Amino acid sequence: MNNSAALEVSGLRKVYRSGLFRRSFEALKGISFSVSRGEIFGLLGPNGAGKTTLVKILLGIARASGGNASLLNRPAGDLTSRLRVGYLPENLRIAPHHTADTALLYYGQLSGMSTREIRAKKNALLESVGLADRAGDRVRKYSKGMLQRLGLAQALLHDPELLVLDEPTDGLDPVGRSHVRAVLNRLRSEGRTVFLNSHILQEVELVCDRVAILDRGELRAIGGVNEIAPQRAEGIELDLCVAGEEADLRAALGERGVRSCEAIGEGQFRLGLRLLDQAAVDECVDDLRRHGMSLVGLTRRRVTLEDAFLRLFAESHQ
Repeated sequence: MNNSAALEVSGLRKVYRSGLFRRSFEALKGISFSVSRGEIFGLLGPNGAGKTTLVKILLGIARASGGNASLLNRPAGDLTSRLRVGYLPENLRIAPHHTADTALLYYGQLSGMSTREIRAKKNALLESVGLADRAGDRVRKYSKGMLQRLGLAQALLHDPELLVLDEPTDGLDPVGRSHVRAVLNRLRSEGRTVFLNSHILQEVELVCDRVAILDRGELRAIGGVNEIAPQRAEGIELDLCVAGEEADLRAALGERGVRSCEAIGEGQFRLGLRLLDQAAVDECVDDLRRHGMSLVGLTRRRVTLEDAFLRLFAESHQ
């Protein structure tokens, strides 16, 4: 066991059996990875990838069919480690008669906290998730995004060492997502660990240190966000805006990899190019200038985590 890991799985398998003939379905196929203390780790994958099954095993809600899983150096589901874990489920249900204040009192007591401890912490916590001015309102008046932020507050209330968050920004507007990102960055600076399950890849890219891509029960990739995206790139993609004659533009481009080309005004064109390497970029710019074309704008298209995810997913299903 790795003592520096907040979460560790090794050869983890889960087989479900159903129906009259007990047909089996393998939801997790021997996956292995670890999450270091103090990092924000993102778990990505399409519906049916096995993400929810993995979270259930980690929290002791479901039993593994094989392999091992541990949280904070204790077996998954161990009660002593569960007290040091905060959990936000994807669709947290809070009784509608509660206010934010009474909901935190209820969840805090479930975590073994005293009323005095809860009252000492709840105001600052509600402020951090942007609900301080709605603390006394019944949650039946809350939007989905507000409920999500209250769910994050209850997960943080007992000062957990490890946070397991299932779709924490789902349903949030840009301001709400910004609140959540600020909270997650603060947790990382405090040395806490966050295990984040999300389908919103742009949010994962903004906040996670490393990610794992799970598909049909298997790990397809794992590593830093800046490692996974570039390794899926093929050449250099450019977006250009040029001015000049169309005949000169065609002569300058020749047989180069033009993805798109459209006229956007009198003597101006917007282009999308895919070139092999930086030398090919330099040569293309030189040829455009040599044929009298003016470069109005040039942007190198960054390969995003979403690009890498979609390409990897397409390759695995060919």
